[in-house]
Amino acid sequence: MKLSRTIAMGVLSAAALAGSAVTASAAIVCSGNVCWHAREHYAYPRDSGVVIHQDNWRAGPGVTFREHEGRGYWHGDRWEAIPER
Repeated sequence: MKLSRTIAMGVLSAAALAGSAVTASAAIVCSGNVCWHAREHYAYPRDSGVVIHQDNWRAGPGVTFREHEGRGYWHGDRWEAIPER
């Protein structure tokens, strides 16, 4: 009985992990020719000029990737932080 319970718990744990991988989302966000990876979807200001692409989007020539921690977007060479709500 103990072995079958252990196996059942293992199956449930594996299913939970598989489900969490499917729900994980990411995006490539661009402002002009500068892009970065976002782990969460944020509401960007309308005047920011930000375009959100699916994670499988491929950048063309002349696009630069700059990564930055936190909420915000690139405006030229400056990172504009977006305060948390």
